[in-house]
Amino acid sequence: MAVNKGLAKFASSSPDFSTQALENAINELKIGWVAKTFTLDTAIVNNNVLTTTQKNDARSTINNQPHLNIGRYLNDAISHAKSILDGSIVFLAFPDTEDTATFLELLQTVQGFQTSIPQLFGVPASEKNRAIDDHFGLLRGKFLTTDDSSKPVFTQLQESITYINNQSIATDTAYQTALTNMQNFVDGVVGDSTDFQQTLNTFASAVATAATNFHNGLNAEPLLTFRTQLVSGQSSVETQINLENSNLRDIRTFTNNLNDTFGYVGLTDDAELKDLLIKTSQNTDFKSYIETYDDLSANQNAIYVPQDGQTDKDLVDSLLAQAGLPDVLDSVNLDEVAEKAKKDDRIDTAGFDLLSVEEIINKCCLQLNLDVENRTIFQQSDLLLTNLNERDRNLIEERIRLNRDSDTIT
Repeated sequence: MAVNKGLAKFASSSPDFSTQALENAINELKIGWVAKTFTLDTAIVNNNVLTTTQKNDARSTINNQPHLNIGRYLNDAISHAKSILDGSIVFLAFPDTEDTATFLELLQTVQGFQTSIPQLFGVPASEKNRAIDDHFGLLRGKFLTTDDSSKPVFTQLQESITYINNQSIATDTAYQTALTNMQNFVDGVVGDSTDFQQTLNTFASAVATAATNFHNGLNAEPLLTFRTQLVSGQSSVETQINLENSNLRDIRTFTNNLNDTFGYVGLTDDAELKDLLIKTSQNTDFKSYIETYDDLSANQNAIYVPQDGQTDKDLVDSLLAQAGLPDVLDSVNLDEVAEKAKKDDRIDTAGFDLLSVEEIINKCCLQLNLDVENRTIFQQSDLLLTNLNERDRNLIEERIRLNRDSDTIT
């Protein structure tokens, strides 16, 4: 139920979603050379003269040390987040007729995964890489917090960048100079882009060389530790972007597959349609589920589910008592033992009408492979009654097992 207070204003307002929180966090990382990698990457991406091929080639060349080219993957993170908010991240199989996704559609769909995936697969959505943060981790500030005592990714990045920048090492300075030179060139590009391809390549190569020298300049401790953190941070961010992109790009296809599965399960109540599915499917697992559905469904019964704090033994004792079992306790009462034995589905009662009670008990013991040699009829009766009462317990234990097995996703 919605909270009424403020609802009218809420309904009349636009959420005005943005990536500002992510950009604010990224701004804290724009220190020293990182700021220049960011502005250079932005300049290349936004340039109106360079062709797409030239942009991609230049960005690739200067990304030879991706852990140092931090502005590149941070820029990618912002672009990626914006594509989530405007829905353009979702692949359109039929772009002429298919609507672009909305952020609300993505939110509601991912929320549905948190219920549908456990229902179909028996595991939390997180085990299928379909938790909330597996789709919206960057927007939700995943790299600004941690669930343990370790430092957040962005905090480690900021500490590493700050420390390295404060050392003012020569290779850092040279790298920044190369970045500035290339940005100045890109900003000044005019006219036919093919005229300056060689010059563009020269500047890009200079940046790549300077990046390698900068990387090598961080080989010794304590700089090496911070370089390692830069590598780890870059890997974390790019892995998150790739995961979110993979999940969201084909989210409609994944959703349709889940819905189809629920649809097929819904057909199992119709015997003719179920028969049709079995006869037309070529998938062994699919057919097996349909073929065994009725038997497994028949095994399901809430009375065979232990309540909170109740063990299986407690449940068996309770169900036995509810059924009035054991119904025969005195093995000396041969008539009652014999009557109970006749009701056991393991006993073949053919010809029992012609037998005495003692003969029935003896014959039952033999059919159940009970050792009657040198035993009196009362000893045989006691042995038989013990077996029959154990059988009652075993049957209930088996029903509990079958109920649990039919309700366990495999």
